[in-house]
Amino acid sequence: MRHQIIIIFILLFPGLRQAAMAQESGDDERIIQFSGVVIDADSLNPVPFTSIIIKNTKRGTLCDYYGYFSFVAMKLDTIVFSSMGYKKSLFVIPDTITQKRYSLIQVMNSDTIMLSPTLIYPWPTVEQFKKAFVELDVPDDDIAIAQKNMDKYDMKVRISSYQMDGSMNYTNYMDTRTSKLYYIGQTVPISIFNPFAWAQFIKAWKEGKFKKKKKKKY
Repeated sequence: MRHQIIIIFILLFPGLRQAAMAQESGDDERIIQFSGVVIDADSLNPVPFTSIIIKNTKRGTLCDYYGYFSFVAMKLDTIVFSSMGYKKSLFVIPDTITQKRYSLIQVMNSDTIMLSPTLIYPWPTVEQFKKAFVELDVPDDDIAIAQKNMDKYDMKVRISSYQMDGSMNYTNYMDTRTSKLYYIGQTVPISIFNPFAWAQFIKAWKEGKFKKKKKKKY
C-alpha cells in the first residue's frame, strides 16, 4: 500500500518523478529547487504566466500572476523562458551550485516586430474619391453654430413664446427656493388650508377678476 501511494505522488507531481528518477540513476547531487521571478526589462514589472520549459524536454512550469515560479530542475539544464510579446531567453543552471536551491531574476526583452505599412482607401477608385471630395458637405464649425444660435430673429421668436421673461423666472425660482428652505424638515402646508390664500381669492372674486371680458365689436 505504501509503494502504491508513492507511485501515485510520482505520477501527479513530475518534479517528484524527476527526483525519483535522478535518485535511481545516481544523479541525486544534481537536483535543485529552481525558483525565481520573471520581469520586464523596461518597466521592471513582472511578466505573468511566462512559459518555462527545460530544453529538449516536456518538463517545466508557468509563472503566476506576479511572475514567480518554482520547480525541480538539475544542474546544467538549459531553461527556456518564453512569453508573447517578448524574445525567448535561455539560462543554463550552473554546476557550481553548492546548495539544493537556486534563485534567479530573469529579465525579458520586448520583441518588436516591424510590419510593412498598409494603406486603406474608403473609395475603390480615384474618380470616386474626387467626386466625393468635391460634393462633400463640410459641417459648420463652432463659431458658425454659435452665430446661428444668436440670430436676433430666432431669439425674438423664442422670447415671444415664453410666458415669463428672465426677471420673472428668477423671481419665481428664488421664491420657490426660499419656500423650500423655510419649510425644511417639516410638512409644507397646502394652499387650500391657507387663510391668506382664501382672503386673496375672495378679494379677487369681489373685484370681478374672474369675469369673462366681452370682446369689443368694431
